[in-house]
Amino acid sequence: MKGILLVGCGKMGGAMLVGWLQRGVAAADVVVVEPNPVPGLPEGVRQVSEASAIPTDFAPALVLLAVKPQVMDAVVPAYARYAASGACFLSVAAGKTIATLNRLLGGSAAIVRSIPNTPAAVGEGITIACANPAVSTEQKTLCETLLSAIGEVGWVEEEGLIDAVTAVSGSGPAYVFWLTECMAAAGEAAGLPADLAARLARVTVSGSGILMKHSPESPTQLRKNVTSPNGTTQAALDVLMAPDGVEPLMKKAIAAATRRSRELAG
Repeated sequence: MKGILLVGCGKMGGAMLVGWLQRGVAAADVVVVEPNPVPGLPEGVRQVSEASAIPTDFAPALVLLAVKPQVMDAVVPAYARYAASGACFLSVAAGKTIATLNRLLGGSAAIVRSIPNTPAAVGEGITIACANPAVSTEQKTLCETLLSAIGEVGWVEEEGLIDAVTAVSGSGPAYVFWLTECMAAAGEAAGLPADLAARLARVTVSGSGILMKHSPESPTQLRKNVTSPNGTTQAALDVLMAPDGVEPLMKKAIAAATRRSRELAG
């Protein structure tokens, strides 16, 4: 494999870099473009401050775009020369369509647009990707290999589905964190000390997630396993699952996030 050019080494880019190296990618094969010093940059990985400083003999097979969406228009055109030489571009930025990236790269680039989520920081994320027709089978395989370093990977053929993916999994960790906050606040309201309520909520949510990941049973069955007829769990679920409970609110929330993703994409 030729080199990997990592444009942006913030939390997501940094998590991916660590995952690649753990998977056996050679540090010497990676060049990072980041204007600020990267704390703890792995030994052997080269860092430059801007595109013009990339070594002229460096020929990346893949350019990963991990900069903020609002600076994409200014940053991406500097890498168009790699599109012309056949590199694949993998974007992890929300709200920037394949068409937009292709325009910035000269109009004939191989592009994969992807949406990871923040559990990628601990290798437990999920990333959904969409490739344009210029992406070869080998390039798609390379992208999947690199993305799998931070968790599970899936693909969609229709780019429009990325907006709903963003609403469910891209924004989804915030919903889970907020649920944890609500559980802690409710526990405190029920009389628990604040620190104990926070601990109970946090460990219960994280432990339930681990159980759900490793169990062969569906979330529905796992819920039923906890719920004794006429017991305490059932009393709580009668409230949460009421017609005006959590499900209709979640549908409204996902719809709102999906609409906003489409607006950001233009």
